[in-house]
Amino acid sequence: MSRAASLAPASVLASALAGALLTAVALPAHAEDAAFRATTFSLSAFGETKVAPDMATISLGVQTDAPTAAGALSANATQMTKVSAALKKAGIAERDIQTSGLNVNPQYVYEQNLPPKLTGYQASNQVTVQVRDLAKLGSTVDATVGAGATTVGGIGFGLQNPQAAEDAARVDAVKALQAKADLYARATGYKIMRLVTLGEGGGYTPAPPMPIYAMAKREMADSTPVAAGELKVRVDVSATYELAK
Repeated sequence: MSRAASLAPASVLASALAGALLTAVALPAHAEDAAFRATTFSLSAFGETKVAPDMATISLGVQTDAPTAAGALSANATQMTKVSAALKKAGIAERDIQTSGLNVNPQYVYEQNLPPKLTGYQASNQVTVQVRDLAKLGSTVDATVGAGATTVGGIGFGLQNPQAAEDAARVDAVKALQAKADLYARATGYKIMRLVTLGEGGGYTPAPPMPIYAMAKREMADSTPVAAGELKVRVDVSATYELAK
């Protein structure tokens, strides 16, 4: 066998290895996403609008005691029927009254070195009420207490239709985001070429009822004053921008 013939397989092997190496180097470049080969930055901003609420949610209830569970429930039902009637008379629609809790619990007296002594039962019935006319909110609370409600557990304000407030917050959020993007681009010596991604978070979330007071049945000469204040509707946005020199 000649020397030239013996070198031929080595030459073929070297050529094959070189081709494989070039292919291996080229593949990742073809596999990369265009967004990752570009210069980008990601930013976030928020927009916020303030608006007066146009509805309120209140939590109120009735507690009754009796020697038996059946007696406590019966007394509670009678009293809650009066409260519901007062709510409807105050202009609250049936769809805006929802039972949120109904419980019957034994009541005990505890004395040292003695077993607990059962003294009776307590029934409690809680309802959540939506008031869509805030001008009637104070008088509605007073009417229910006058009818037998023993607790007013909380109040929360909200919007019946938050769409307009959310859209105003979105516009402010995008303006703030664009201003921030322009600032970062100028500071780094780049120009914004295009918006790559845009995402949204946040939005209107009704506030949970906040505790205000608990009371026993009492007479009221004036309507209970309630201040609605303002609600903040916030929308968060985030975006990725492509840059170029």
